Amino acid sequence: MKRFTDRADAGRQLSARVGELPDLVGCVVVGLPRGGIPVAFEVARALMAPLDVLVVRKVGVPSQPELAMGAIGEGGVEVIDERVMKSTNVSIGEFEVVANRERSELERRVLKYRGRDVPTPTAGKLVIIVDDGVATGSSALAALRIAKARGASRIVLAVPVISRGASQSLRGEVDDLVTLVVVDGPFAVGEWYEHFDQTSDEEVMTCLSRAKNFVASSPQEETDRRGDAPGGAE
Repeated sequence: MKRFTDRADAGRQLSARVGELPDLVGCVVVGLPRGGIPVAFEVARALMAPLDVLVVRKVGVPSQPELAMGAIGEGGVEVIDERVMKSTNVSIGEFEVVANRERSELERRVLKYRGRDVPTPTAGKLVIIVDDGVATGSSALAALRIAKARGASRIVLAVPVISRGASQSLRGEVDDLVTLVVVDGPFAVGEWYEHFDQTSDEEVMTCLSRAKNFVASSPQEETDRRGDAPGGAE
């Protein structure tokens, strides 16, 4: 399969596959910032669903920051990849040093993207978690645990590209896994995009703001609105 043009292109292709799932009414789409938000934006737009952020942070190996040895997320969620820590000879103390540093950025992003607002309610709902790609699976696993803790009744992980190892380990954590490409062996997510510029805070905020227009009124809300308006239905 050829590479995606950019995250928006990946999101549009992914949304077509997600749309084939059953019982999507009332779902909530959550993106992992920052790179997952433009992808999630396209999925939310295709489904006319609310879009929110679910903030997680990769905890990288000190000598290889791009290699995840775990992840942290909202609500104190922490994931440790013991296999990576053992292979890179990283102690739990060294893990916590990096994790504490990442917590500061996690808290900054939560405040930046959501302010003092509470997350979109997901208890008893289908939650579709979207990222721009999954290499090791640590960040995705942290996100899944947050969604479960918030009471999601059904969880779908939707990503354009994922490693085979992560796919196998995460399938047991979700109700559905939707992906377009499964890669054998290690890879960098950016390899699958022609344009993979870093997503800015401003782009995240723009996506979240524009997505507020996606959610169509329920039939009852539409009836009420028309009934209250001058010349509404009798």
